[in-house]
Parts: sequence; structure tokens; C-alpha cells
Amino acid sequence: MGKSKEKAFKVVTILVVVAILVCALWIMGNHLGLVNGYDFGAGAYYYADIPGFENIEKEGVYRTKVPYWAHVVLFLCWGWLMYRLWVWIDKRK
Repeated sequence: MGKSKEKAFKVVTILVVVAILVCALWIMGNHLGLVNGYDFGAGAYYYADIPGFENIEKEGVYRTKVPYWAHVVLFLCWGWLMYRLWVWIDKRK
């Protein structure tokens, strides 16, 4: 790779890192993503930790008709597919 491409990639990397940091600081400064009335700190997104979470929102909640076992099978198939992809990528090197 040429020197100009390496420099361009470094500049893009630095810009992306700065953009991510600015967004993270903005999100933290505006308290976005937190549930009002619950002070769980950084773990506020673990809904299982919020007492009575199952009672917070019952209306308008999406309920899937796909059985639980189908989700498990799809998850395992995706995992197997990704494993096979990594094996294939490793063999190409």
C-alpha cells in the first residue's frame, strides 16, 4: 500500500475516533438511554435489574409468534455459519 493511502487511512481513523468520542460525550451529557426515576448508573440498560420492569410497559409490546426453539435453532445455525466462514477465511491465507 502506498504512503498516501496509509496517511489517508490514518486521517480517516482519527476522524472516526474523534466523532465517536464526541457522540459518546454528547449522549452522556444529555443522559440519553436512561430510564427516568431509576438510578442504576452504567448498568441501566440491564432491564432484568430494574425492579418490576415487566410492569413498566405492557401496552403496544410486540409479541412474536415464532416459538422460542426456532430462535435457538436460528442462533445456532448463524453461529455455525460464521464458524465455517472464519475457517474458510483462515484457509485462504
